[in-house]
Formats: sequence, C-alpha cells, structure tokens
Amino acid sequence: MIATERLLLRPWWDDDFERLAAVHADPETMEMLGGPMDRAASDAWIARQIVHWGRHGFGLWAVEAAGRVSPLIGAVGLLRLRPGMPNAPGVEIAWRLGRAWWGRGFATEAARAALQDGFDRCGLDEVIAFTATGNARSQAVMQRLGMTRDAAADFDHPNLPEGSVLRRHVVYRLAAARDQV
Repeated sequence: MIATERLLLRPWWDDDFERLAAVHADPETMEMLGGPMDRAASDAWIARQIVHWGRHGFGLWAVEAAGRVSPLIGAVGLLRLRPGMPNAPGVEIAWRLGRAWWGRGFATEAARAALQDGFDRCGLDEVIAFTATGNARSQAVMQRLGMTRDAAADFDHPNLPEGSVLRRHVVYRLAAARDQV
C-alpha cells in the first residue's frame, strides 16, 4: 500500500468490484476509455489487474480517498505493455477516476506516488503515458507529472477501429531520475 496526503493506493478487495462497476458504467467517465462497461466487463477488468500484479509485481492500484463514505474513487498505477502494442515492452502509467473526483488533483497525486514506486521499488528506467489526442484532461495530468511529449511515438491504437475519434494517441515519457556517478 502507498499512502499520500489524501489518498490510499492499495490492493483490490472483493467489495471493489461493485464500486468500480459504477465508475465503469458512467458514460462521461468512460468517454475517452472506449465507452461504458457492463458489470461483467468491469469485473473482468479488475481480474486482469490482479493477474497483472501477480505476474509483474506492479499494476493498477485501487485508489481510496481518505475519510469518504464510499472510499474507492478509481484506479491508478503501472502496466506492462502487451506484445503488439506500440512502445512494448515498456511500462505505462494509467488512471481512471470516477467523474465526481475529477478536478481535485487526485489523478496527479496518485500517479506521482505510483511513478515513485515504479522507479524506486521496481527499478524502472522509464514510464510512458498515452491517451487519445482529444483527452486534454489526461494530457494535463501527464504534463503536471513532468512527462515530456514524444510526438514521434504517437500512434493509432491497434484495438480501436479506423475512423474512431479515439484511435489516434499521443505519447508522453518520463525517465527515472538517477544520480550520475
């Protein structure tokens, strides 16, 4: 687990399935992530995160806002890119928060903690982030994290159909700050 000033990044619990299903069902929250998910797809998404943790020792954390009645606000963390994805076998940072939690700096706060964990505990040298070209909110988070745009690495997402407004993706990078000897 990782505690920040306002958040807790933690493993997935059984009661998270229902809570995250509500986030995944919201059209506005999921607009830039391919659209809403039904309960079965949401449950399968969490199951994939748990498997990723087991395989790689890192993944997307369940994120809680301290002192809230319904503490789960979304997911933030690191993912190993699957073979066939542009920039594979790199590691990406990703986030998804329920709409009620946008605009409060939670994505940046949680992502900053996940990046530090990735660089310090996992020894990663670089992390990338990517999003649809129209996702200005996520690009702003990337910039607040100190990530640098790599326009030469922009790509058409292979899992999205031609003609989709979400297909073209921009790429940002952040290298680990290592002391030079």
